[in-house]
Amino acid sequence: MEAILFTGIQATGKSTFYKQNFVDTHIRINLDMLRTRHREAIILQACLDAKQSFVVDNTNPTLANRQKYIGLAKPLGFTIIGYYFQSRVKEAIARNNLRTGKACIPEKGILATRGRLEIPNYSEGFDHLYYVTLSENQSFVVKEWAR
Repeated sequence: MEAILFTGIQATGKSTFYKQNFVDTHIRINLDMLRTRHREAIILQACLDAKQSFVVDNTNPTLANRQKYIGLAKPLGFTIIGYYFQSRVKEAIARNNLRTGKACIPEKGILATRGRLEIPNYSEGFDHLYYVTLSENQSFVVKEWAR
């Protein structure tokens, strides 16, 4: 059982990374899709009760955001895995500007998330941490976190 938490500002590839790596094995918990914290809590609790692996595909910028999930999953025996997506504002804004409709968020939203961003750390309760970047050809490069 795995509880995977993504951390990073908007437009850094989190949802695409989920689709490429976890869509067949982990339930996706995502506020863009669920729209409310109440719905998120229902799906999260269902995963915990069923001992179903899941990915929290949100920005999770602060330790407090991440503790909500870690604090519930870790005592139940879930392996806690974090992926930190490199958060270069200029590149994220450029990728965001290629989006259309509701997927394109206001620039001030990206800047606000960046302003609150706290880099994850093993001391939060992670069993594994990874650093994710996008290469020049837009493929993901995943490196194990240096302790």
